[in-house]
Amino acid sequence: MSSKLFIVLFLSVAVFKTTFQMQPTMAQEEKHLKKPNIIFVLADDLARGDIGAYGQTKIKTPVLDRIAKEGMRFTQGYSGASVCAPSRASLVTGLHTGHCPIRANREIKPEGQKPLPENTYTIGKLLKENGYATLCSGKWGMGMFDTSGSPLKMGFDHFYGYNCQRHAHSYFPTYLYENDKRVELDGKTYSQDIIIQNTLQWIREHKDKPFFLFYAATLPHGNYEIDDLGIYKDEKDWNDRQKTYAAMVTRLDTQVGQILDLLKELNLDEETILFFAGDNGSSFDPNSPISQLFNSQNGLRGYKRSLYEGGLRQAFLARWTKHITADTVNDTPIAFWDILPTVAELVGGKIPVGVPSDGVSILPALFKGQSLERDTFYWELHEGKSIQAARWKNWKFIKNDTKKPIELYDLQADPNESNDLASKHPDLIKTGENLLRTLRTESPDWQLKD
Repeated sequence: MSSKLFIVLFLSVAVFKTTFQMQPTMAQEEKHLKKPNIIFVLADDLARGDIGAYGQTKIKTPVLDRIAKEGMRFTQGYSGASVCAPSRASLVTGLHTGHCPIRANREIKPEGQKPLPENTYTIGKLLKENGYATLCSGKWGMGMFDTSGSPLKMGFDHFYGYNCQRHAHSYFPTYLYENDKRVELDGKTYSQDIIIQNTLQWIREHKDKPFFLFYAATLPHGNYEIDDLGIYKDEKDWNDRQKTYAAMVTRLDTQVGQILDLLKELNLDEETILFFAGDNGSSFDPNSPISQLFNSQNGLRGYKRSLYEGGLRQAFLARWTKHITADTVNDTPIAFWDILPTVAELVGGKIPVGVPSDGVSILPALFKGQSLERDTFYWELHEGKSIQAARWKNWKFIKNDTKKPIELYDLQADPNESNDLASKHPDLIKTGENLLRTLRTESPDWQLKD
């Protein structure tokens, strides 16, 4: 080798090495940030179109609309699944439902659901390892207190609310839980008022150190009950269910406002990043009186328990007034399993070696409005028959039965999934077959079945 060529190669390697070493992570670029407080508000069965920021005109959600104005609104934010337990499990574990230990709602009598396994790594554990106080309030639904999936074993210092999602159907319960102890109630008090008051008190008590609040409100999930119809009481052309549902959505909005008001009172508003999302699509058929009046699905096909966009695509907001540009709309697709790696980078933490993760950090989208270098998403659900869906770039593959052919939709041209293009693109169907096969791990608990 000539000395001239050696020098060129040496310099090339040196430049590459220096360039690689100098590439900063988003967290390094934001060195001036101290660890923020982190709040994730999860609404239960809220449809994307139920809030004003996504087009709602009849139900009033001024606080959520303000969050969208003061932060970022994602147009392609996806929930972890289209029912409660697997969607929440995806959020806390950073795994999509091809790998997540919970892939359906599974009842356990007399109270509770199938628990997260003992060694599951969660967002709660990550943040405790990084010096955060942690609270889950509202609804858990991933394991009772005597199981491996107890919130107290999954990284949360404190819990208040419903553990069992079946119990959470009642808004006037005779008991709730504080940690693993039953709190007896009179059956006449609206549970959401008690839960938000406990949550606000916890924030006051932990204002002097970084905290993580997972506020998993049960609103507006059924049963459809509320103690005050408020501004909807005199809507003459609405039935009682429509009035109640609207009032429940607005009560959720009010509670988020109470959290923001307290942050401002405690001078924590600019030191807190808040995420807001729904756990799955509307529980109402698009032809129901609720959906017809409120246009809850935004015209998207499907609803709860389906893997069409109406069951998965959700309202997704993020607000951090010092660091997220106000009134920003971001079209990049993101999903629940992105939250754990996002939070890890945000606080300078590391997901332990060997812990699986399906997500990517969305900090480039949040801080710089960038798209993300990731184009594949996956879901499966086992509520009776098994159904699967995958998104690759703008193509969506859906298999509604193990014996049925794959459906294919172009989400860019047809976000409502009204035109099945499978017969026109046999090459893409092969891609879809491969994705639906390889993006999941086999599990005795979650076998594909008719």
